[in-house]
Parts: sequence; structure tokens; C-alpha cells
Amino acid sequence: MLENNFNIKSLTSFKIGGKVRKVYFPTSVDEFAEILKTEPDAKVFGNLSNTLVSSDGYDGVVILTTKMCNVDFSGTRVVADCGIKGPKLAQLAAAKGLSGFEFMIGFPGSLGGNVCMNASANNQCISDKLVSVLCFDGSEVKKYTKAQMNFAYRHSVCMDKKLIVLSAEFELEKADISVINEKMDMNLKFRKGHQPSLALPNCGSVFKNPEGDSAGRLLDSVGAKSMAFGGVHVWENHANFIINDNDGTSLDVLLLMDKMSSVVEAEYGIKLIPEVRYLGGNNKIEEELCEKLLIESIKNLK
Repeated sequence: MLENNFNIKSLTSFKIGGKVRKVYFPTSVDEFAEILKTEPDAKVFGNLSNTLVSSDGYDGVVILTTKMCNVDFSGTRVVADCGIKGPKLAQLAAAKGLSGFEFMIGFPGSLGGNVCMNASANNQCISDKLVSVLCFDGSEVKKYTKAQMNFAYRHSVCMDKKLIVLSAEFELEKADISVINEKMDMNLKFRKGHQPSLALPNCGSVFKNPEGDSAGRLLDSVGAKSMAFGGVHVWENHANFIINDNDGTSLDVLLLMDKMSSVVEAEYGIKLIPEVRYLGGNNKIEEELCEKLLIESIKNLK
């Protein structure tokens, strides 16, 4: 399915964003690969959970994998498409008495993004049970073994080679359903105490933790929890999250990030590096702020 001049705001976890010139919604790996062959410069997203889309929109092509949600179970073996959300996959596996996905129960993102960044939480990570990954390398679909993925903390070969995850295969373990559900409940409880509810518009951690320290601690120590700009504010329970009060704009977010970063740098001499990515290009002020903040601008990535 193709949508022209699509208003993407409601599909972003930040609930911020303008119109995108062309948005594709493939439903299968084959359809996905065909679109990429005809639209080689398209930017690919899953749940738009760590991306700030400009309120002034994006004059390019986007592929959203939200309709690629097929999951096949065969004993303890699982093959899942990139677009399925982490919580849904965790619930499906739990219902079959399969353990290994409990940590994803509170994740806002989709499987493709989780594999790409080797997502982890509560002593579990995506690479633990992974067998292989089907990726698009810009010209063809290739299968990568776990060893070939070069997994590390928040890293995989996908980042080095700009690979796009299409689906992934896992080998899970049989376990008692009640034990699996108990572990997921514990993970949810932990998340609620440390991160905003998925019902609050946000895009996860704003800044990466500097080596040997915590971005949240640094921001808290300089009073970031009391900071706000326009329609957005820093979450009162953890200073490394920005909440959209439903009327915030992308410029509001960037100006607040600039304020947060500047205060920490002035106090400690530490330059916080953003985890948030940016998709835009129609607002010069935003582009300049992204460059200043060292935010990854997706429109410039090949």
C-alpha cells in the first residue's frame, strides 16, 4: 500500500511529525524487497519509537514495516517478520510456553529495530536466542548467521553495513507459562518505575550514557526535571526522558534537548550524545540544532 502526502504524526511514539511525501506499507518480505529495489533511497522504520520526525514533514520516501507481522512457530523454533512489536511477540511466545522474549514485554519498538541494536533488558538480549537474520543489503536479500551479525552492546553488523532487517529466526526454550508470565510482570513493573508508560508520548532515552556515568544522573543533578519548552517537558521521574504534552513540536523537542545538553556541558564538561534520531529537512533551524547536538540525521544516511 502506498500513501502520498501522508501525515505521519499519529504513527510516531512521540506523536510529533508532519507530512511525508510517500509512505509505503509492505505486508511481506517479498513486497518489502521489491519496494526497496524501486525506491533505493527510501528510509525504513518500524515503530518510529526513537525517531523525531519534523513537524514540517519530510520530502522523501519512507517505508513502514508495521504491517509485516507474520510469526511462525515450529516447536521451539520461531521465525518473525521485522514489523511485529516486541510486546506482541513476547505474548505470543509466552502463550506457547516458550521463554526468551520476556524482556521485550515493555519495549515500544518493533523486532527489526530490536535486532539491529541488539536490544536488551533485565539480563536478556535479542541475540541470546537468535539463530539467523534475513537482511536487505541494498541490492538483494541475504541470510546472516548469529556469528555474522557481530552482536555487541547496542550494536550489530546492521549498523556498520546499513543492513535492513526483514525477519529473524530464534530458538527458544520450553518453560512453564506461569513462570514466563511472572517474569514478564516483573519486567513491566521494573520498567514502570524507571521509564515512562507507553501511553505517554516519548521516544525513549534522549541521551546515551557517557562512559562510566549515567545521562539521567547528570541531567538530574543540574535540575533538568524542572525543564520544559513549548509543548514538551522533561519527565519528572527520570531526567533522560522528554514527554510530549500532545501539542509539542519537533522544534520544541530540539530546543529542550539543547538546553539539557548545554547545562550538563557547562557544569561537567561532558557532551551528551543523543540516542534520538531525526527525520526532516524542511526547517533550517532544526537542521542547525541537530548539527549542534550531534543528532543522527536520517535523511543524510545512504
